[in-house]
Amino acid sequence: MPVTHPAAGPRSRPPLPDLVVSLAGALFVLAGAAGLVPGPAAVALAVAGGCALACVRLAWLAGAPPDPPTSPEPSAPAATPTGRRARRVALSRRVAGILDVAVLAAGLTVAVLPLSEPAHRLPVALAGLAVIAPLYAVALLRLPGRSRLSARERLRRGVDVAGLGVSLVFAGWVLLPPGPVPPAARAASVGGAVALAVLLVAALAERRRRPGAARCHAGAAATLGGLALLVVLLAYAAPDRAVLAVAPPLLAGALATAAGARRTAAGERPRRGAAPAAWPGLTAPAGIAALAAGQHLWTVGEFTAPAIALGLSVIPPMVVREVLAAADQRRRAERLAASEAWLRHLVGDENPPAGAAPVDRAGLVRALDRRAGGALLVVDLHGADETAVLDGPVLAEVARRLRAGAGPHDVVARLTDSEFAVLTDVGPVLAYALGTRLLVALGEPCPQPGGASRIRASVGLAETTGGEPEDVLRQADLARRRAVQLGRDRVEWYDAYLEEQLVRRLDLERELPGAVARGELDLVYQPVLALADRLPVGTEALLRWRSPVLGTVLPDELLPVAADLDLLGELGRWVLDRACRQLADWSEGGRELWMAVNVTPRELAAPDFVARTATALAAYDVPPERLVVEVAEPAVAAELSTVVARLAGLRSLGVRTALDDFRAEHASLAQLRRLPIDLLKVGPHLVGPGAEGQRPLIDVVANLGDRLGLEVVVEGLESDAQVAGARRAGCHYGQGFALARPAPAERVEAWFEEFPSTPR
Repeated sequence: MPVTHPAAGPRSRPPLPDLVVSLAGALFVLAGAAGLVPGPAAVALAVAGGCALACVRLAWLAGAPPDPPTSPEPSAPAATPTGRRARRVALSRRVAGILDVAVLAAGLTVAVLPLSEPAHRLPVALAGLAVIAPLYAVALLRLPGRSRLSARERLRRGVDVAGLGVSLVFAGWVLLPPGPVPPAARAASVGGAVALAVLLVAALAERRRRPGAARCHAGAAATLGGLALLVVLLAYAAPDRAVLAVAPPLLAGALATAAGARRTAAGERPRRGAAPAAWPGLTAPAGIAALAAGQHLWTVGEFTAPAIALGLSVIPPMVVREVLAAADQRRRAERLAASEAWLRHLVGDENPPAGAAPVDRAGLVRALDRRAGGALLVVDLHGADETAVLDGPVLAEVARRLRAGAGPHDVVARLTDSEFAVLTDVGPVLAYALGTRLLVALGEPCPQPGGASRIRASVGLAETTGGEPEDVLRQADLARRRAVQLGRDRVEWYDAYLEEQLVRRLDLERELPGAVARGELDLVYQPVLALADRLPVGTEALLRWRSPVLGTVLPDELLPVAADLDLLGELGRWVLDRACRQLADWSEGGRELWMAVNVTPRELAAPDFVARTATALAAYDVPPERLVVEVAEPAVAAELSTVVARLAGLRSLGVRTALDDFRAEHASLAQLRRLPIDLLKVGPHLVGPGAEGQRPLIDVVANLGDRLGLEVVVEGLESDAQVAGARRAGCHYGQGFALARPAPAERVEAWFEEFPSTPR
């Protein structure tokens, strides 16, 4: 498979298309404010990009097939999801389709404004609002993961909606211009205030439990609020420049809707026990009413009796909300007192006996809720060999060892069949030392009926300060996953970047299946030049994944995910076919170049790899000697015999073979004698000066290549000094930024035209 030089992993940030359309929208709004573009036209242009981008994403979500489960053979038919997962996938697709229509309708509503007569714009806006509001209502009510609320939660949410809704209605009442109020403005302001209250309260309540659904609610609130404001402005025949105020919420609403639908379609699991924040429900209504009253006093100077009554009606929901909050605090204190008494009874004030039974997950959550500091260690058990069975006696012994290694006031819990947890009140450094001690204790042989066996463990560590119990458990579990990925028998810390990496990995795993069928893969080509005359002799095909969701993904990030999903064979077949087709196109012009294609040992191990290569060469009538198959030297050792056999089979076809990333170490030299290769590729680090009194390593490698009959290619050349050093050493070929950068086929072909078509 194609590989490139290591690149830093991307951090979580807004996608580039979102930034571009947001910047373009801001520029159009500024142009409208400056009078360069009429107001309605500026709004239409500002919103068009965001709505178009959101519609494309939502349409893809609505039409994308469900991710098939991986199978051992790439050619095996994908199983159709059934049961709950199938219903969730179908529901997500239907919801995405409804949201797509809603966003499209919002975009068309503002797009029609500059094309309509001023007298017809208000009916257009009202019609758009009448269509979009039901669509959003249907979609939001059908979002996956929606659960039935308890009576207490329904009461609290109803009070929040009442308080926020009354404050918004009061703000709209006092901020409307004095005098008769047009019916359309009255209906839009009251209806918009109620809808905003419902949607914003739902978004705040769901933002921790279902972040995707919260974004959909926020997007709906922004879109409907922008349209309601548009109706009010048109009803009062406001100046064209005033209409610019609706562009930001409409643009933000479209992007937020698409982002929320994408996260919901990814299958986010509702987080249980995530308490909603209290401050918006308590302070937002008062703040909105106070600001609106202050503005009204500044501009008008007095209140009418209905306005005073409406303003005073903001107070009762706030009082009820405060009473409910006090009741919640009292119940919480009672639960904490009960859990503390239960834990003290369970573990006692002194060191508990080594055989004390671990608490369950609920007990651990209660203990976490009670702790003000410390750390949580999640211990994952693995059998070290086939004889290790995690049965009852072994798990009892594990619990005893954990209890013996933990402190006198530490809590030991059992989370699943093979996962335990230790909650300690010591700091992170001492907690790490505790995790190391537990690994040593658990690594001792365990008695089994057939003899003693060993178990392996992975420990994830997260601090408990300032976090909700479920958050701390999730963070420690993420650190545990990282410990498993890095080889087990280790302790790993949690940090925010770790979570970003995991989210990125999940995104890659979700989007990669089907990338070939969707036409998202691409190849770029880096020329290989003869160092003597700097004429092109070949190219190396480098894989790029142009994902519309994730952007351009490089092989360093793509290939590990493809390996885990068993997609290397599918990607490799596509790369080989595309490279042979491109080589055939270039050969028709009379230029004889070679094409290098990278493969992994796992691809080489496929029984049909040699036959598949012969088929691709025959399909495009490519001479076998013009194809070079490269395999990276660090990955060869694990499957050396298989790699030797496959490379020999390729050479029997006439295909040339290459060993990439040759390290010039003792083990590398031993492997080199066994591998049937024609080219040896080395990195630029060998070109630098050698140790004191010694020749540069590139001289040694070049001399070795001459003795073995191998052509040496120096890759990664980034300076003229490195090129000169490789040439002095006697290396024939080189590639790198100092010679030519990777580029699409069209640009490489245009670059070839600068050189004479000399056979190589």
